Amino acid sequence: MKKILVTGVNGQLGSELNLLSKNYSSYEWIFADRTKITLDDLELLSSQLNAIKPNIIFNCGAYTAVDKAESEKELAFKINNSAVELIAKFSKENDIKLIHISTDYVFDGTSSIALKEEADTNPINVYGESKLAGEKACLKDNPDSIIIRTSWVYSKFGNNFVKTMQRLMHERDSINVVNDQIGSPTYAADLAKAMMDIVEFPHWIPGIYNYSNEGEISWYDFALSIKELGNYECNVGGIPSSSYPTPAKRPEFSLLDKKKIKKTYNLEVPNYKESLKKFFG
Repeated sequence: MKKILVTGVNGQLGSELNLLSKNYSSYEWIFADRTKITLDDLELLSSQLNAIKPNIIFNCGAYTAVDKAESEKELAFKINNSAVELIAKFSKENDIKLIHISTDYVFDGTSSIALKEEADTNPINVYGESKLAGEKACLKDNPDSIIIRTSWVYSKFGNNFVKTMQRLMHERDSINVVNDQIGSPTYAADLAKAMMDIVEFPHWIPGIYNYSNEGEISWYDFALSIKELGNYECNVGGIPSSSYPTPAKRPEFSLLDKKKIKKTYNLEVPNYKESLKKFFG
């Protein structure tokens, strides 16, 4: 029986994979929190991987506190780069299939068309820099890896934009949401299923792939969809990013082109509104 190791089990994607695993009982699943897989202690990480001996690794664990990363650069790079490098080397040496999760934040946001996998990277914050460094290390040390870049992830688990909007729309009469950052959300349950579709596909085709739900929207548009589906009375206004400054800059445009993953792995990618309906269902 093949053994799948999932890092970052308490994150949104890890939690969705945990839920989904019940449909894939032909695999032995190892769901690792920080005590089982310690991404900020490389010596310990190495011994932990050797003890588990997986056949497949889903590296969903990461340092994801985008604003905090500006003041915790060393820790962000240790988890998002050094640990990824170690996992990639371990995977290569032991013939393990590795799917590593990355982000749209590797781009600078200056594009006006959906970003293909080979588009120029140029991160504008520490988090994006650390994730890009991890991508490069991953492909250098294990060219057989699959890297999936995703964006605006939400789920019923953990903290995310959708749950924040639900809370605020319940508590307040009006809220303002940024309307000049464009992309597409990713329902973590959809991404989890796509990862299993890749694992079960007859051919393993390494490289970088984009995955998010279909649709081109702003955070403001996303908030309006949440308001509609949740039947909230709250008034939602649109504001520019300049009115809501954050320690880390965000890319203004990070819409991902999904043609490659759809064609290579014969995947159907739902529209963001369909997936948001599933979230509310």
